[in-house]
Amino acid sequence: MTERPRAGEPTGIWTGSWVAERLGVGLTGDDDLTGLLGLALRRNPKRAHLLVSNVLGKHVPQSPSVVYGHGFTLGRRVRDLLGAEESAAAVVLGYAETATGLGHSVADGLGPATYLHSTRRPVDGVAQAGGFEESHSHATSHLLLPADPALLAGDGPLVLVDDEFSTGNTVLNTVRALHERYPRRRYVVVALVDMRSPADAGRLEEFAREIGARVDLVAAASGTVLLPDDVLEKGQRLVARHEAAAAAEPEPARTGTGPVRRVDLRWPRGLPDGGRHGFTAAHRTRLESALPAMAARLAEALPAGTRRVLVLGCEELMYAPLRLARELEQVVPAEVRYSTTTRSPVLAVDDPGYAIRTRLVFPAHDDPADGPGERYAYNVAGAGFDAVVAVVDSPADTPALHAPDGLLARLAAHVPHILLAVVPSYVPGTSSERPAMLPEPLRGPAFSSYAPDEVGWLLQDLSDTTLEAPTEEREEAIQKGGAHYAESLPVEYQPSEQYQDLFHAALRASAARLAQAVGAVTELVLLERSPGPVLVSLARAGTPVGILMRRWAQFRHGLDLPHYAVSIVRGRGIDANALRWLADHHDPADVVFVDGWTGKGAITRELAAALRDFEVSDGITGFDPEIAVLADPGSCVRTYGTRDDFLIPSACLNSTVSGLISRTVLRADLVGAHDFHGAKFYRELAGADLSPAFLDAVSARFPEVASAVDVLAKDLHAADRTPTWEGWAAVERISEEYGIHDVNLVKPGVGETTRVMLRRVPWKVLARAGAGSDLDHVRLLAAQRGVPVEEVADLPYTCVGLIHPRYTRGATGADGRAVTV
Repeated sequence: MTERPRAGEPTGIWTGSWVAERLGVGLTGDDDLTGLLGLALRRNPKRAHLLVSNVLGKHVPQSPSVVYGHGFTLGRRVRDLLGAEESAAAVVLGYAETATGLGHSVADGLGPATYLHSTRRPVDGVAQAGGFEESHSHATSHLLLPADPALLAGDGPLVLVDDEFSTGNTVLNTVRALHERYPRRRYVVVALVDMRSPADAGRLEEFAREIGARVDLVAAASGTVLLPDDVLEKGQRLVARHEAAAAAEPEPARTGTGPVRRVDLRWPRGLPDGGRHGFTAAHRTRLESALPAMAARLAEALPAGTRRVLVLGCEELMYAPLRLARELEQVVPAEVRYSTTTRSPVLAVDDPGYAIRTRLVFPAHDDPADGPGERYAYNVAGAGFDAVVAVVDSPADTPALHAPDGLLARLAAHVPHILLAVVPSYVPGTSSERPAMLPEPLRGPAFSSYAPDEVGWLLQDLSDTTLEAPTEEREEAIQKGGAHYAESLPVEYQPSEQYQDLFHAALRASAARLAQAVGAVTELVLLERSPGPVLVSLARAGTPVGILMRRWAQFRHGLDLPHYAVSIVRGRGIDANALRWLADHHDPADVVFVDGWTGKGAITRELAAALRDFEVSDGITGFDPEIAVLADPGSCVRTYGTRDDFLIPSACLNSTVSGLISRTVLRADLVGAHDFHGAKFYRELAGADLSPAFLDAVSARFPEVASAVDVLAKDLHAADRTPTWEGWAAVERISEEYGIHDVNLVKPGVGETTRVMLRRVPWKVLARAGAGSDLDHVRLLAAQRGVPVEEVADLPYTCVGLIHPRYTRGATGADGRAVTV
């Protein structure tokens, strides 16, 4: 049996023959007309037939180079017609929804012209500069919303672009409405195909004489549609019969192999997503420079072995997906095709002689102004795609998009791999884009060296941004400029061979002790907090502990606990967008915040205050500020594995024991109001990565400590674990005794002292008399940096690191800013 051609594939059969044979519809005109157009039937009381373009990129998946090339070539023809001077003064206007990408491509071919497209989406705060009706369309009202109303008031040529011209009514309506408000001397009408009858063509010429303006026409091909008198009635009956048969067919089973994968394009901040509010030559230059990197991110996200991929735009959002697809086509071996979803209802008939072979139906997902309704994606099912990259703007990234009957689910029923890229919707006069659904967590190996199921990072990837500076320079900027410590990063400390040997020795000595503490704190969480907790570690020190707790729950109870990492910044609180994401996906009452250890309890207090503020701002309750930690030497929390102050080897290093992730970053020019906090993935340090080795060394000891954990957890559960905050009291005393007078410059405990040595400009280290091997690495770092170590009797911690504002540039206060004396 011969396999039938796939939807969207060329077959050698004209894709209008099915309609032509049944309704008597015909095309006459240029020789290449049937190569550009097919025919289909639609549910429209005004016109039964639909001219389906093979090169528009709307209903028929096509090579993006072919789609863009047709528009660009038409633009070049307009430029030749107008000449350089008039071309530079021209404004190009494309029609929603089908010609928004075509019009933009024409504008690119024209050169420096500004582009604007009509829209059916009102935008709050943007005044309407005009509007018109489209007589035969399924949805008619067009709005013109330029950011600068003067855009339409110039006297240069206005170039109007649509995919087809059938009667000329749309052009007449547009020119009449605009000419009354913004009269000009010249108009150019551009279309892929000019299908007007001779009478309709004459109407346009008469109208031009009436308004006293010149009107030129540029089209790739021309011809006429031959329609029998009864075509509307016959077409409606044919549509009704075939739709009744299609309704009886069962929905296909989902074939997707996994969840939708989000791809962060890193769309340039402030760059319009299209021409809804105007797109200038300067915008075009920014986009061209950004396209290669964005396409590379898409290419990296495609599954290995992808042979055929569709980049699918969304209704009016045609140009950005088109350009991304065209760029992707240049860098991947796979066959790339491009098309977009639409609000136009068209009958699907699986026949090679019909232009619309398959149809996916899903609800609108961008809160349209005219209310809910069906939307469609044509010729996607059955087209042999290995992957679809769905590109939507931020207002369309809604729960409806992700719903069981939404677009993504419909795609996943037919395509193994679905990727989602969201372009921020540009709104004039605002510094940030409209709110979108927050992205899915980042996961390894794309972000971090941890396995993807170990942790999801509720962060944005700033790996391509230079944020590091030498410690002294960085801290001088903090002090002199009033900058916050979270706005930059220290240069990652590269441990010497001797220091790495100390790390491995410490890990061998403490692995069982760590395993016992991990087991004890996890058992307390399961017993006292929730039988199905959602672990949320405070990046990055808490993240290895969160992974170990997750592993313990798997080892001891067979539980597969969710685990995420979020950012918390002293003086600025926890990432509120991360909390919003967690509240959207989980019960806040199940969330357990996890950190590595306590020092004086500053983060404990920071988290409690931040959650109180979040309840007020968002009205979301249920998050418990109680942190679960491996070690609580400061007696600041109730949920811990031990209160001993001992060396946790993960404190010895920076990113190389934390999945190669930097400390988190919060800076206004990088993190917008609707963004997660940021961090970097140091891929270049993969050769020095000890993150998996640390986790495996500790979890390997789980079996041997299991019995001891049972006893310890039972004892802890029965004990009075009320925090005494004795660590905070000790810090206050040390601050006064050493003349510092600021508790934020006193860093108690082995973990915090290690951080001082690795990240800051330390003054001295206080070591408890008789402290043994737990301080070997601190003594080594102190010797390398010339920092004195002073032994102190009756110190409640094993050691304390001191920073003095008189002698360093790195002192920071309670709000994270520099302390001056």
